[in-house]
Amino acid sequence: MALSLHAQELEYGMELGVMGGPSFYMGDANLHGFYKNTTIAGGLMGRYNINPRMSLKFNLAYGKIKGDATKGDNKFPATPEQAWNFDNALIDAGCQYELSFWGFGTGTGYKGHKRLTPYIQLGLGFTHCNDALTMNIPVGFGIKYKLRPRWNVGIDWTMRFSMSDKLDGIEDLYRIKSGFMKNKDSYSWTMLYISYDLCPKYRKCNN
Repeated sequence: MALSLHAQELEYGMELGVMGGPSFYMGDANLHGFYKNTTIAGGLMGRYNINPRMSLKFNLAYGKIKGDATKGDNKFPATPEQAWNFDNALIDAGCQYELSFWGFGTGTGYKGHKRLTPYIQLGLGFTHCNDALTMNIPVGFGIKYKLRPRWNVGIDWTMRFSMSDKLDGIEDLYRIKSGFMKNKDSYSWTMLYISYDLCPKYRKCNN
């Protein structure tokens, strides 16, 4: 019985962890520059593991967006009330659906899960920034590694497309009405994280 339990690959229903890493903004003041005016973001993350390949990941994080429209290639109309140079704090709360390429686990037992697996993700969240509260759509990918039976590390990249053009304080410069995803502000996070597994599944020995 003891040998059977030792060889069994346990699965866990949840993870809790911390994350942090570089962040950059894209919008009117930065149309194409990846990792331009980089800042740091960080916060808490948690996963609800549906099965070894599918998870729901939740985050509550704090970061900043900053830029200077006068230093870009674009030439904007003279609009005195707009904030051309900005450094705005933001809070992001959201959920992403993750799909791993392979089953994630310690790699022992008959299931043959992998310690290292990449994943893709898509979700929905909320951003509070510059006195605006808006929805965002995070899209991205990542890779995670089972460091120990209950410890996980990974790197996670997302582009978070907001539904607002107010995050940078530069809004509707050409007096052209914005569409659902057109002429909106977005920001990207590259997060390093570490998490701990909770809530073991299938601990009973079915003999």
